[in-house]
Amino acid sequence: MPARQNQGCAVSAAAEEESKAKIALNLLDQDDWDLSVQVLQEFCVQATRASRPDRLSNAHAAALIESWLRFRVQETTVPVLQGALALRERRGLSLWDCTILSAARTAGCHEVYAEDLAHERDYDGVRVINPFR
Repeated sequence: MPARQNQGCAVSAAAEEESKAKIALNLLDQDDWDLSVQVLQEFCVQATRASRPDRLSNAHAAALIESWLRFRVQETTVPVLQGALALRERRGLSLWDCTILSAARTAGCHEVYAEDLAHERDYDGVRVINPFR
């Protein structure tokens, strides 16, 4: 199963992100996703950010997260953190991105859908797909 990192685009009301929102909503209509707690946290931070013109209330973001709990959710465990730290040491990525990749690997995912990482790059058996390319 693929893992996801793009929920934030699904709620954007920005005109320049309209095509991304459509793609993200279509992806979220599928039922075979895995998410990580890290992805859900990043969604909440970005969607409710004060500087965001179309920011969501905390209650709205929490309701969306609740709806996404229909997917399998990989918790951030000590082994996930250790995998993230090792990946960070080897690849020099942010701890947050490494945590997403490590959680995907722990969940048995072979792909991560992400806009922020290099498209088609393989990180220890987890390939990144940018659905907006």
